[in-house]
This record gives sequence, structure tokens and C-alpha cells, in this order.
Amino acid sequence: MPEREIESVIESHREWIARERAVQAPQLRLDPRRVSEADARRAARELVSMVLEEEARALGVTYNRVQIRDQRTRWGSCSSSGTLSFNWRLALAPLEVLDYVVVHELCHLREPNHSAGFWRLVASRRPGWRRQRDWLTAHGPELLAFRPAA
Repeated sequence: MPEREIESVIESHREWIARERAVQAPQLRLDPRRVSEADARRAARELVSMVLEEEARALGVTYNRVQIRDQRTRWGSCSSSGTLSFNWRLALAPLEVLDYVVVHELCHLREPNHSAGFWRLVASRRPGWRRQRDWLTAHGPELLAFRPAA
């Protein structure tokens, strides 16, 4: 295609291109040069542990082990053996989002599924859980794609 035609196509779609780029632009403004994965992992472990200590007692559950991992698609998980795993990037999210994910995984120790009973249990501990889930829906892909500078 001649360059003149390429420029004409781009010009005729300029507004659409600008809208698409705005939607895809990073919204969290995380600077890969200012965030250390090691520091974020330490922060995640500390914050997760604080929530676990309080909420496990309140829910009447026990867990065997906590892992802070580099999951590509998950925020947390709960194994049948009682191992709770959390994504280190939760330390970069608002505290109430991390809190929700921890409570969500702890609730799986009582309800190992996503049944209505599970969601009632989550709501009993965190009535506003949908706001945090919506935040993860809106910002989660950007957060999961985040890679600190080496």
C-alpha cells in the first residue's frame, strides 16, 4: 500500500484510534523502575498474614501454609491440603482488594466451591466484596501484566 493511502486510512480513523489507545492505556501508573518484586513479595506476605490471622479465627478455619507466588492468571488459590497461595501483585492493589482476595480464599476452607453458600459466607465477612471484584475486573489485567524492571 502506498504511504499516501496508509496516511489517509490513519487520518480517517484518528478518533477511533485515540479512543482505543485511551482504553488500553495503563491506569494504575505503576512505574516498573520504582517497584521491586522482592519488596512487593515481602509486603504481600506481611499484609496477607495480617488478614489471615484475624479472619481465620473469625471463620473458625485453619490453614497449613501460605505461599506468595507469581501467578499469571490468578489472585489466589486454596488447595485441598490447606495451602493458601496469593499473587505478589496484590501488594500493588488497594488494601481492600487484597483483603477481599484473602477472605475469599479462607472461605474456600469451609466451602470448597463457588456455590450460593460460599458467596453468602464471603458476604458475611465482606459485605462490599463486589466492589473489590469489580476493581480486579477493571484493573486486574494491567496488574497481572506488570513486570518490574530487573
